[in-house]
Amino acid sequence: MIDNLPFIACAILVILGLYTLTFKRNLIKIVIGLNLVESGVNLFLITLGYKSNAVAPIYTMAAKEEMVLPTPQALTLTSIVIGLATTALILSFTILIYKHYKTIDASKVRRLRE
Repeated sequence: MIDNLPFIACAILVILGLYTLTFKRNLIKIVIGLNLVESGVNLFLITLGYKSNAVAPIYTMAAKEEMVLPTPQALTLTSIVIGLATTALILSFTILIYKHYKTIDASKVRRLRE
């Protein structure tokens, strides 16, 4: 059961994020939901590459020992950078929407659109 704990945490993060994306109308909460989904996916990638009693792939003197896969770590680092840029862009759009419509409720913005 303990071995499945990271996968359960991934599922909880993704489900909470999808719930927030689907049912919340506040633009800030939508950004938080998107970050929850991203965190769940990143944790899933890192969990897939984990091996117990393995060494980091950067340690070159461990030729006979088993090493952790470096690909999920590289994908996760790339995903974090892309997620940060996406979050900054969405938050800047939220600021512009608030300045123009004086609300951050997505349903009201849709009704106020001219």
